[in-house]
Amino acid sequence: MTLRHDKRARSANPTSIHDCAKSGDIVGVRNKLQENPSLLNYPNDTPVIVSFRLFALTQLAQTPLHFSAGCGHVEIVKLLLDWQGTEKVELEAKNVFGDTPLHMAAKNGCSIAAKVLLDHGAFVEAKCDIGMTPLHLAVWHSLSEENCLIVKTLLEYNADCSVKDNDGMTPLDYLSKAPESKKLWELFHCHIEAQRMRRAKEEYNEMKEKMTELEEALTNLVGLYELKLQLRKWAKGMLLDEMRRALGLKIAARKLPHMAFLGNPGTGKTMVARILGRLLHMVGILPTDKVTEVQRTDLVGEFVGHTGPKTRRKIKEAEGGILFVDEAYRLIPMQKADDKDYGLEALEEIMSVMDSGKVVVIFAGYSEPMKRVISSNEGFCRRVTKFFFFSDFSSEELAQILHLKLKYQEEDSLLYGFKLHPLCTVDAISNLIERGTTEKQRKDMNGGLIDPLLVNARENLDLRLDFDCTDADELLTITHEDLEAGLWSLSQ
Repeated sequence: MTLRHDKRARSANPTSIHDCAKSGDIVGVRNKLQENPSLLNYPNDTPVIVSFRLFALTQLAQTPLHFSAGCGHVEIVKLLLDWQGTEKVELEAKNVFGDTPLHMAAKNGCSIAAKVLLDHGAFVEAKCDIGMTPLHLAVWHSLSEENCLIVKTLLEYNADCSVKDNDGMTPLDYLSKAPESKKLWELFHCHIEAQRMRRAKEEYNEMKEKMTELEEALTNLVGLYELKLQLRKWAKGMLLDEMRRALGLKIAARKLPHMAFLGNPGTGKTMVARILGRLLHMVGILPTDKVTEVQRTDLVGEFVGHTGPKTRRKIKEAEGGILFVDEAYRLIPMQKADDKDYGLEALEEIMSVMDSGKVVVIFAGYSEPMKRVISSNEGFCRRVTKFFFFSDFSSEELAQILHLKLKYQEEDSLLYGFKLHPLCTVDAISNLIERGTTEKQRKDMNGGLIDPLLVNARENLDLRLDFDCTDADELLTITHEDLEAGLWSLSQ
């Protein structure tokens, strides 16, 4: 804190305003400030001993606010806080010991003066040079004077009971040295309980908001009922853990949930991984929501000694989030070639960091080939604790996906602003897909069928519209005819 020491202040006998503040002479304080406004934050030059061994002296450096707050002269405190001048009083000014005016009020039990300071924005957790907060000093005063009022005042302004001073002591630690002080113990107990309840309520409100956010994300997932149930379980459990900790309950930290996503392409594995990244970040399990997507070519080198560093770089990139290993079965070839394959080395590098707590790993791929990965490392099933099977989408589910995709297009998307004709219901589109595609096509493409279908449908819309069409609704509406033509183009 910078204090102003100008020539006018020195020549005005600055100790007199401090004497007035100390004695409670409000008229004297007002007169001195009117004569010389720069005295508002002026530190006194009363010498004080800071070392008995060397008999060292220094200036106490207390402002008028220090004196009036420490002596409980509330009207003078108010006068200084509300002084109408170019210079404003410094609430956090520190004396030679690092005490603020609130420290002075606390150590002398001046609860009303402390309340006035706090109402004007004084920092309740300010620390002096030895690390003590006003609450530390208030406990000392209350123990010596058997008066709890100053402690009660600070607790009403949410003073933290757990802050440690330079000796590692909290206000409660000092109180523990005087177990006979029942009033103080009761006061702290009531405050801590009220604080817990307040934190629990805040956590509950945050928890509801986060669960609502999760539910909104899950509505964009078609099918995958088992997986969505598991995500809800995780989310609720982890959010309840947050509330338990807010209530001061000690519980073990959850281990990171490594997973395997098994299913055909287009069944939503990558999309679910991204939602999962947001979920784990939202509930505090992961510090970021990033999902680093890799395949064999991102991990495996061509020569001896290349794979390890290459894989470690990707793992480092994914730290704090999710490492999504797509087509993970390609790390373990069906048949061993003559030359050494380095995919197993990449897998072992990944397995070695899965217990570190720094990254969540998701292995994804076809169900049958993934058995090679599972059996290639005896520690796989110990580390990968959740296996999710992504079933192929039915025609009805594909129709639901089409509706959702068109509804939530990004601004840079080719289909942004377009909509479906009211006759393009889920049932109508489901029947269209059922008739216009084979089971093998649906199995091979799954959700990957929808984007090219919509692009083809828009192209058909453009083809059938005349240049003289000025109806905005017609210009942006994809019809059943457009979808049918788009599906035919896709099947060709």
